[in-house]
Amino acid sequence: MTAEHAAVVRGAPVGKGRVDALLAAVPARDREATRPEALARAERQRRRWATQVVVIDELAQRACAERGLKPLAEVPPDRVLAVAETDVADLGSIVAAALAHSPAARLLLAELEGEQEVPEAAVRDYYDRNRDRFLTAEALRRGVDPFGRVSSEDFVPYEQARAGVARELRRAAGRRAFFGWLDQAKAGVVYTAGHEHPGDPAHPDHEHRH
Repeated sequence: MTAEHAAVVRGAPVGKGRVDALLAAVPARDREATRPEALARAERQRRRWATQVVVIDELAQRACAERGLKPLAEVPPDRVLAVAETDVADLGSIVAAALAHSPAARLLLAELEGEQEVPEAAVRDYYDRNRDRFLTAEALRRGVDPFGRVSSEDFVPYEQARAGVARELRRAAGRRAFFGWLDQAKAGVVYTAGHEHPGDPAHPDHEHRH
């Protein structure tokens, strides 16, 4: 591995140029308000973060190729789609950014989601345990307590809610499958110094935010 590589995936180098392009597409925040030493640390962590995003893209491209999937490169490689705050909260900033940056990662996630089977019993159980989510608009206007004295008319019928619940559960199962795939796929990745995971305790700047 030479100084031009950020990481090696299955024996193939991932060039630092890909990391630099992503860093250029995602400007650092609050540069002016940061002390020089803190800024230097933040930049080191930003490079490690960007390396993770690029590596996920590389792994996803390989996984798509193995599955015979062809991602559409609808965004130039030096640009990133907007990342929703809810995605950052649910997925962590690295995976959320990887999905925004990588058409292959998005395609793989969609494929994994489509493979998930959600049993009818799981859909019904979710509906029964989360009654507060299925109050009708009229019941909400009246301030009905979903766990108090209510009637069946205060709730969206199961038959109407079923498709949305199944879709939500399938989406959650697809994300779990994606994380499971990613954990396995990253096991053999080798990083150069300065490009390790931001939370890797082997380097002094490590932090556990994702």
